[in-house]
Amino acid sequence: MLPIHFPPLFQLLIAAIVIALAGCSIPPPLVEQIKAEGKLKVITRNAATTFYEGSQGFAGFEYELVEMFADDLGVEVEYFIPDKFDETFDMLINKQAHMAAAGLTVTPGREHRVRFGPSYQQVTQQVVYRGESYRPRKLEDLFGKTVEVIAGTSHDEELERLQQQHPNLHWLSRSDIGSEELMQRVQNQEIDYTIADSNEIAVYRRYYPMLRVAFDLTEPQPLAWAFTHAEDASLFQAMERFFERIRNDGTLDQLLERYYGHIEQLNYVDTRTFLRQMKSRLPKYQPFFEKAEAESGIEWQRLAAVGYQESHWNPHAKSPTGVRGIMMLTRITAKQVNVTKRSDAEQSIMGGARYMLFIDKRIPKRIQEPDRFWLMLAAYNIGYAHLEDARILTQQAGDNPDKWADIKKHLPKLSKKRWYQQTKHGYTRGNEAVKYVDNIRSYYELLKWTETQIDEPPVEAAPEAAKVELPAAVPAAL
Repeated sequence: MLPIHFPPLFQLLIAAIVIALAGCSIPPPLVEQIKAEGKLKVITRNAATTFYEGSQGFAGFEYELVEMFADDLGVEVEYFIPDKFDETFDMLINKQAHMAAAGLTVTPGREHRVRFGPSYQQVTQQVVYRGESYRPRKLEDLFGKTVEVIAGTSHDEELERLQQQHPNLHWLSRSDIGSEELMQRVQNQEIDYTIADSNEIAVYRRYYPMLRVAFDLTEPQPLAWAFTHAEDASLFQAMERFFERIRNDGTLDQLLERYYGHIEQLNYVDTRTFLRQMKSRLPKYQPFFEKAEAESGIEWQRLAAVGYQESHWNPHAKSPTGVRGIMMLTRITAKQVNVTKRSDAEQSIMGGARYMLFIDKRIPKRIQEPDRFWLMLAAYNIGYAHLEDARILTQQAGDNPDKWADIKKHLPKLSKKRWYQQTKHGYTRGNEAVKYVDNIRSYYELLKWTETQIDEPPVEAAPEAAKVELPAAVPAAL
């Protein structure tokens, strides 16, 4: 075979290409880059079913899932919360984060833009109305009514699809509020209806008992994490292995049970129920409350009122977020206050009192009783950082940030996007803290009042406590 001779210029070009390729190195897979940096960047949203800062740290179903995945990778998580929900996918596509975990419904339109992981939960889009008002039973019943949804959500997308067959269907898409505020607006009769996922409705109905489901708007739909359509699928594959593991070992089912398995609508607890439990349960634990008073200086009736609000004096109580015991302590808080077994009634009560003292030391000394204790209770429920956010909002409104009567007017703002996005610590269930404190005040006053009674008082003797709404011990982490 005769040798092939290339022109000199061509030979130089080949040599340059070979040298250039020799100097290039293939970048490591994305998952290895994340491990090397030690940080997984995740887009999420502030909501009771996803991610929020609770009384004793961050919480939420999505939060716990993401943290478990990060532990698998051996990295920390950096969270990003868009100002508007409809920015979520743009941020992901623009590579401002590695993934999105925000209770995202898998829809055909979204699948064109992003790649979804395996489903970890099924939800149904449902029409929500206030129980005392007219119940719509079909789509046509929404015509001419005030319907609001969050812009860019699967609910917005579904209504757009339905409008093609039903031109008389109209609604308002809002970017300035969150899902909980829409529920509040229905409860308060500010709007007729909203659309929400079944898991969110189950959570929020505990706090807004007048909410009802009118009808299902869709069949069950999957929720999943979102990733970009990238050639490098190493992170996606690591996520698939993670979900396979937590399905096989039961971790996912346990997490779903903790957050959603025992959700019930809030009950109204009347005075007779409280008094019966004073007779049947309190005598067993009263010596521990009195011992805690001796150590902490906090009146035992106050401690007992907190214990009833938290657990109904049940040492084995456990919330969806994992806090447990009579005083409902997290593992972290229990360790901080030297509690080794949270289900031990004496340890829990003593630990709860110590934790209250820890909070009390952070409250400005100028704040006097009884406001001081009411603020302590609010911080016990939602965390001291959120209480400070509420006090700042109170002061900005021209009210007194040292008075509970003023603070309680502004605490509900912390669940409204317009306000919580201005604060340092973001979303929390501020309206729950108001109910929490007021309920404990009622229980405390009844405990003090019964000290002077020989026989069980009639229900009519305590009208303030006759109908008490009992919220969950902590924000729905749900």
